[in-house]
Amino acid sequence: MLRPRADGLLESDDPVRFAFMAPRLQGELAPDGRLDLALWGEGRAGAARLALPQGPYLYAPNRMTWPGGGLFVAQSAPAILVRDAGGARVLGPEPLAPAQVEAECEAHVRRCDRLPDADPVLRSMVLHGVHAGLSSARQDAHGRFAGLSAGLGYSAPARTYYRDAYWTLPLLEQVAPELIAAEVELLARGVRLDGEAPSGVTLDPAWQGDSLVHTRPGDWWSDHFDSPLYFALMSGAPTRAVRDRYRALAGADGLPRKPRHDRDWADNVFRSGLVAYDLGLWFGAFGEGAEAIDAALWRENLGWYGDYDGEDHLALDTLTLLRFGATPEDKARRVLDACRSLHMPWGVRCAWPPYARRADLRAKSAFPGRYHNGGDWPWLDGLYAGELLRRGLPGWRHPLTRWWETCLAMGWPGAVEHFSPQFGRGSLIQAWSSLPAAVALEHRETVLTGDPAA
Repeated sequence: MLRPRADGLLESDDPVRFAFMAPRLQGELAPDGRLDLALWGEGRAGAARLALPQGPYLYAPNRMTWPGGGLFVAQSAPAILVRDAGGARVLGPEPLAPAQVEAECEAHVRRCDRLPDADPVLRSMVLHGVHAGLSSARQDAHGRFAGLSAGLGYSAPARTYYRDAYWTLPLLEQVAPELIAAEVELLARGVRLDGEAPSGVTLDPAWQGDSLVHTRPGDWWSDHFDSPLYFALMSGAPTRAVRDRYRALAGADGLPRKPRHDRDWADNVFRSGLVAYDLGLWFGAFGEGAEAIDAALWRENLGWYGDYDGEDHLALDTLTLLRFGATPEDKARRVLDACRSLHMPWGVRCAWPPYARRADLRAKSAFPGRYHNGGDWPWLDGLYAGELLRRGLPGWRHPLTRWWETCLAMGWPGAVEHFSPQFGRGSLIQAWSSLPAAVALEHRETVLTGDPAA
């Protein structure tokens, strides 16, 4: 449905749902011409109806054009330029001159185009991945930094997450490193004296949610098992309180046990005990327990590390063990070989076989092949491709780009949060889905040379 062009732009004959996101303004243009606008942390800001002509249509970050018209989103103020049969008009609470909006939009597209020598699929993936990372940096009404958003669907109430921020940083380190310190400072607000941290930090002091879930002011879903570890990794200065918190949950082997709840990234799964994903973060933050992890979770008969106590299927998030060096290299390579079994014609499953312990599942993950139970998550694809690339191993092209090819085939012009072909997608312009683009840029020379296994 969407065709990648040599210049990195996407083309379609018929309009598809187009999402855009700038420092304050965000919204969507539906195929029927309905334009919805919203402001970061403030909610809906207005709507309009456009008469879309016959295509073709071209899509770039924050820009959609058609014969004789288009949409152009500004960067310096919440304003969008519309050119159609009704003329040229700027919409938004702080309109600018049309020429300025168009110039700012063009500059943003050029800023996102970081791999111009790549083939159309790879170039367009990087273009839209960089956009997802850059546009996650939001601003308040006074132009001040207001956190990294998770994605288009995560703006009301305004909040910023530990895990999403961490996996967005590899992209920002390459294209906007000045944002990192501000995000870490903002997330520091949510780390308690006892080392606890929520899933995310809310940015609206007047917001109040369910006190049984958001137990303290400023928390978005309190007490997440992985968040303190992500903060330790981001800050580069792990606190004693965080270390002591996990040591208090450790057994005789020194490894922290996760209580049986759904509060880490797999928030539809009640993982408990020794969870490989969380132990990878633990080792990355504190460098403790590699031998114990290997003894407890390695499954010699399978050739990979078990997901968690009682669930031995292969899960891509166990690659945190590889990323942070918690595994012997020979076993790391066996795990990466095993991950080929997760390859599908449409992408890479995040876990398979399906969860055997159905009592550990809720909501979307209760369906085999959906969400945490076998859906494709581009941030995990990036993690996987990165581990292959940094070892000089072939086979990286499929996890790096196959998810994007499916997005194009489905008519999704943006870095999607997650998807399963039979169940649909999550949010568009998802920040941590910039990780494949970050990996491609980090390994630029290799990816431009090509994957010998492709």
